[in-house]
Amino acid sequence: MPPLAPDRAPNFNNLLAVLERRKPDRPTLFEFFLNDRLEEQLTGVPSAGLPTEFDRQLRTMQAYHNAGYDFNNVKLPGFDFPNNSDLHTRTISQNAGAVIHDQASFEAYAWQDPDAADWGLLDRLAEQMPAGMKLIVYGPCGVLENAINLVGYESLCILIADQPKLAMDLFGEIGSRLERYYTIAARHSAVGACISNDDWGFNTQTLFSPPGMRKYIFPWHKRIVSAVHAQGKPVILHSCGHFMRIFDDIVNDMGFDGRHSYEDNILPVEEAYERYHDRIAIIGGIDVDFVCRSAPDAVYERSKAMLARSAERGGYALGTGNSVPDYVPDAGYYAMTRAALA
Repeated sequence: MPPLAPDRAPNFNNLLAVLERRKPDRPTLFEFFLNDRLEEQLTGVPSAGLPTEFDRQLRTMQAYHNAGYDFNNVKLPGFDFPNNSDLHTRTISQNAGAVIHDQASFEAYAWQDPDAADWGLLDRLAEQMPAGMKLIVYGPCGVLENAINLVGYESLCILIADQPKLAMDLFGEIGSRLERYYTIAARHSAVGACISNDDWGFNTQTLFSPPGMRKYIFPWHKRIVSAVHAQGKPVILHSCGHFMRIFDDIVNDMGFDGRHSYEDNILPVEEAYERYHDRIAIIGGIDVDFVCRSAPDAVYERSKAMLARSAERGGYALGTGNSVPDYVPDAGYYAMTRAALA
């Protein structure tokens, strides 16, 4: 399929309006990730011909532009929290790849320096960025996800129970580095917003109890949001799973401007919008399973109805509930975006 909006002039102010819970000038799209097949369709550039990280990022930016987005998401290479898991498999155990097991392995772990990331990539992308676009920086996973990746989920629960000081130190090492990463990112003139991406739950509850989340996880996200806000820029929370019991924390304590990732079997985006749009921007939400299983006409009609629901009240950007992995049918994805572009 050809690009749908190669001539649509990007204007990041539309997404800013959404994040400020105002009406954008036109329907506004948001997506966290596309996939390689879509990027090739949208740009005509195969992934096999992309020798460097800059080339890959440039193709992604061109794909977002051609698809009608006002921004491009980017993660800076050179800063991560390495473990031993194979993150390229389709499914992965939350206990796989753990490298920290006790105080000794915690002290031996080689923590990476966020200052050593390839920050020049932002300059190089800015030189090629279409007028009106901005970059949105996201992280190498978040505070909780990285703790789980380093320790394992069950082992992390045991660590919190048996060695709470070591657990607190672990979250501190992760959180402080992510805070520094976002502090540097938010200072760049080409960066319009940041995404703090950290999955916190599953279908029925959060991964830890809300008090546990407030003790170990949320203080670092509050500091990340404060660091980005200090540069006058908004922050989107990308977090999967049940969130209603911690919604007040997301808005009142941490101060996120928008929330992304919605599933119909937790809370359909239509209901989320009616409950929460006056307190936080609602981003995406057309359930990925719905896009996969439904006829394109149904995806289009639901997307169009969601835009109509929010048209006069604002504070909504159209997109999938999570992202566009390669198992999402192209026709479903294009049916959704066509609702904002037609």
